[in-house]
Amino acid sequence: MRKPHFERHFAERIGWLRAAVLGANDGIVSTASLVVGVAAADAARPAVLVAGVAGLVAGAMSMAAGEYVSVSSQADTEKADLERERRELETDAEFERKELAEIYVARGLEPSLAQEVAGQLMAHDALAAHARDELGLTETHTARPIQAAFASAVTFAAGATLPLLAVVVSRFSTVIPVVAGSSLVFLAIMGGVAARTGGARVSVGAGRVTLWGALAMAATAAVGAVFGSVPP
Repeated sequence: MRKPHFERHFAERIGWLRAAVLGANDGIVSTASLVVGVAAADAARPAVLVAGVAGLVAGAMSMAAGEYVSVSSQADTEKADLERERRELETDAEFERKELAEIYVARGLEPSLAQEVAGQLMAHDALAAHARDELGLTETHTARPIQAAFASAVTFAAGATLPLLAVVVSRFSTVIPVVAGSSLVFLAIMGGVAARTGGARVSVGAGRVTLWGALAMAATAAVGAVFGSVPP
């Protein structure tokens, strides 16, 4: 007896994975950069921690709000397109059937078969058929604003906590290299895990987030060193 055939697909993870990766990456990079920049300006440990915690809270709220607004706009557009398609199906179903058949012909079906397929799919669920094949909208890729906002806020806060822990456990004289080094390790791990989850190459995912994280921390360290040396 043949075993059931199962295929692993990663497209269904795109929505939450994008928000989660973006949130965690920003949490680590922005907080580590903020901490390194303030520390480079010769600030005391309490000032560095306050700056880091403030960056965590502000960043998490900003990520949540930004994702919610962005994905809500996408959801509004999808709803408007579906409503327009629903009205067109009610007023001219025959034209919509021909339009759907033309899509299938363009994808390689014979005209007669395309007409038959379009008719059967519209008889089953006309709006779903047009949403999927004409508008490119599916349940897998449906915009979910609350899910995206929550994932971004939580993962940002989780990512931002890592450099703050490095500040707490390290000797303050070595806080810059410890925070920078540990954050780059965290970024590499996070990028690799995200790439693995999404079915991409681990080395590519880890490398690109590590590179951009290093550039961000180097830039803020330079700013902190310059302004920290300026007399009040």
